[in-house]
Amino acid sequence: MDARQYYEQRRCDAKPWRAWYTTARWQRTRAAQLRAHPMCVMCKARGVDRPATVCNHITKHDGDASLFWSGPFNSLCKQCHDSDQQRIEGGGRARALVDVDGWPIG
Repeated sequence: MDARQYYEQRRCDAKPWRAWYTTARWQRTRAAQLRAHPMCVMCKARGVDRPATVCNHITKHDGDASLFWSGPFNSLCKQCHDSDQQRIEGGGRARALVDVDGWPIG
């Protein structure tokens, strides 16, 4: 077993529901979400048009199968999902909105 396989196995052992992300059912759910809403909602709120690549669970499911499969979902780019969304779920705030000169808005 190489390091990547070990990491994946350890991750799935800790949270078995993570394996759901590799199923064909999830891939169809993700594709349908991104087809219906192809742009990142967080970028859009900042006035930026960026294609979404992640089907994000708006309500944290923590292994609840009903929430996992039925959502609610939104579409995010990977950058927003891996930074802003993680901050929000951890109790923090998303990045501040800035104008074209880089100054905070509001």
